[in-house]
Formats: sequence, structure tokens, C-alpha cells
Amino acid sequence: MANPTSKRFITVDYEEVLELTVTLRECLPPDHLVHFVVDVIALLDLSCIYVHYGERGGSAYAPEILLGLLFYGYATGVFSSRKIEKGTLESIPFRYVAGGMHIDHDTVATFRKTFLPEIRELFVQILVLAHVVGVLTLGNISLDGSKIHADASKSKAGSYKRLGELEEQLRQEVEELLALGEQADQVELPEDMVIKDEITFRKNRLADLAIAKAVLETRAQERYEAELAEYEATMHAREEKARQTGHRPRGRAPQPPVPGPRDKDQYNFTDPESRIMKNSTDSGFNQHYNVQVAVEQESFLIVSNTLSNHPNDYGEAIPTLDAIPARIGQPEAAALDNGYFSEHNIAEMEARGIDPYIATGREPHHRNWKTYFAEQTAPPPEDASLTVKMAHKLRTEIGRAIYRLRKCTVEPVIGIIKEVLGFRQFSLRGLAAAAGEWCLVCLAFNLKRLHKLLVVC
Repeated sequence: MANPTSKRFITVDYEEVLELTVTLRECLPPDHLVHFVVDVIALLDLSCIYVHYGERGGSAYAPEILLGLLFYGYATGVFSSRKIEKGTLESIPFRYVAGGMHIDHDTVATFRKTFLPEIRELFVQILVLAHVVGVLTLGNISLDGSKIHADASKSKAGSYKRLGELEEQLRQEVEELLALGEQADQVELPEDMVIKDEITFRKNRLADLAIAKAVLETRAQERYEAELAEYEATMHAREEKARQTGHRPRGRAPQPPVPGPRDKDQYNFTDPESRIMKNSTDSGFNQHYNVQVAVEQESFLIVSNTLSNHPNDYGEAIPTLDAIPARIGQPEAAALDNGYFSEHNIAEMEARGIDPYIATGREPHHRNWKTYFAEQTAPPPEDASLTVKMAHKLRTEIGRAIYRLRKCTVEPVIGIIKEVLGFRQFSLRGLAAAAGEWCLVCLAFNLKRLHKLLVVC
């Protein structure tokens, strides 16, 4: 369309632009994240990966290239192998990592799935590198968890009650088909119907249902044992409080747990190892995994990560602390929210030489400053309950200093992973594969954070 005014404009000849020649050096400044990713990979010991390559066969892409694509992709919110493949054609940083080669998504996906166990070793090496250059000195840490959507649809799940109904229905259909087979010579069957195939199909479904029910029954037993331990601990705490106060605790006493599966217990046929968990964002329920991170309070680096299919957090604290690499030291203290509060966790942390600061209840919002900075109360007596002792510990000057950093360290890290990077669903299925991908996410976050600490600042 012609310019209707007399105003002059700067225009573009797009045919001429297509002939422009540019270099990647012009497009990527020296402090670009992709340079940092490539440089860090060059410092890593990749023998744990190279040992899996044999001498036979054609030439393979160097692990450094594929790691670079994965690390840079996850650090910039590109998690799909197909999008990474597209990036090697259309994105300048991805073209730089790939050396101008077009690497197909199958190669990227296969490499990621094959070397997930080795990713954890590389995660540790990057932490050691941060420790060597003086960025990471393990002091106090914050620990928290979140729910990440599994690569499974809730519509592909069935309740224990529904599984039983389907099982009964399929058994009846098998009996009907067997009876029909005996009368096949006398009854006209629908076109293309093969009775043997129909029976085999239903028997296979029955076998799948039997596996699903067995899994739910095992989970129910594990849940019962955990709930029974929690019930006994609660009753012990009530008895202790009654002994100290001389009065029966207010409120109803908790009911003992009931063994066995419940009608609404869910099994997902797409990813059986994922679980239905409450979604904190909309109070709904979806197929999730429970991810955990421990974050060093000074550097904001993730020093350990774990993943489970347990809906509750209280059993995840110790495994996450134990996942901290010995090569970077041991934390002095750890701040955790009330979801981790238990006598077992406190005892285990103290046995490891880690000073626990765990909230004993939910913190009220918009707490009055006079309440927050109120004078410290007198230390509780020796026979005080664990809850009373911990509550006093959190009111001390050092307790307030350590615990108040929890919300501005670990929670922002999880927020960045979910909101900025956009990691809200796993690409891989199964407990081990999802744990490996979560480690890859944490590794990529650490690379981005290290780049900020060492290069940009």
C-alpha cells in the first residue's frame, strides 16, 4: 500500500535482507548465557558419559553438544526436544551450541533419557565448581517443596472402587464370550468379530486391573503405617500436654486410621508412579510428583534436590538433606515450614549436626510488627514439649534471622522455576525418569544463577 502522506519513512527491502551475511559473534555478546554454558561444560569431567560409547558404529554427536542444548534449553524455559530441534534452525544461541548442525529431536530425547543418572553427577560437579571459585560456601539453607504435574492425564486414572466394578464387568463379558464361542456354529456373529481375540483383549485388561489393584493395596498399607505413626505421635503429644497443664487438651481426640484401600484411591494407567495430589494454585487435584529443593541462603544456589510421589512433605526433609553432596560441606542450620515439623525430623537433623528451625504452625499473614519484635520469652522448662521448645527457638534473635530468610530464598527459587522458566509439567514418565529431569531443571537453574553471580555482576 502506498504512503498516503508526504512523510518520509525508513523502509526495508526484504529481498535484499535475505542476502545479508551475519556472524554469530555479532549476535551473541561475550557475556551471553550460552557462552557461559559452553564454557562450564568444557570444565566438567564427562567420563561418566563417555564410558557408555562404544568404538563400533557411526560417528555420534559429542556429549558436550547435546548437554549444551539441554542445559541452555532448560535454563531458558525450552524443555521440549522438538522445540530444541527447532531452535537449532531458528535460534541463534541454539545454532551456536549445535555448531550450525541440525540435530533432530529423537537424538536429543534419547540422549536425555539415557544419561539421566549421569546428570546428578554433573549437578554435583557444578556445585563443586561454584564452591571452588568462592561463590558457594555452605552455611544456612532453606528447604521447601512443590507439586509438579506429571506427564499423565487425570482422565486416565481409575478409583479403587471403579477398578473393582470394571473387573466384575470384564469377568461377566469373558463368560458371555466363552458361552457364545460354544454356540458359534448355531449363532450368527457380527461381521469381523473374532471371539478368541475379544476374550484375549478382556483377559489382558483383567491382568492390568489386577496389577493396579495390587499397587493400590500396597500404597494403602504404606499410608496406614504412616498415619498410624502420626496418630501415635499426636496422642503422645496430647498426653504430654495434659501432664504438663493438668487439663485435658481442648478439641476432639483424633481417630485412629483405618487400614485398607479406600474407594477413591486413584491409579493412573499413563504414569502409574505418579499420584493424585492437591494443587495449591486452584485447590484442585491432579496427577503430580512432589519435588524438593534445599537452597543455600547466601548464594541462592540449589544444593540438593529430590522427588517423590508422596503427597505430604514431612517425610521428604531427611532425604533432601542427605542428598547434599559431601564435597561441598555440611549446612550449619536449616529453615523449614511447618509441613516438615516432626520429632523424627528434628532428631535426625540434630544427629547430622544440622541445627533445625522448623515452624510449629502456619504463620499468620500481616503480623503486627509489635508482635514480631516482642521481647523474647523465658526459655521453656526442660520437660516442655518439642513444639513449645521449637516455638521458643524461632522467637530467639538467631531463630528469627534464619527462619525469616526461608521465604525470600527457597520460595523465590521455586517460583522462578515454575513462573519464569515455565517448568510446570514433566516430559518424562516414571519416578526415576521424573527425578532425573527434576535434577536437570535444578542444574539448569544453578547455571543461570552462577552466570548471574560470576559474569553479569
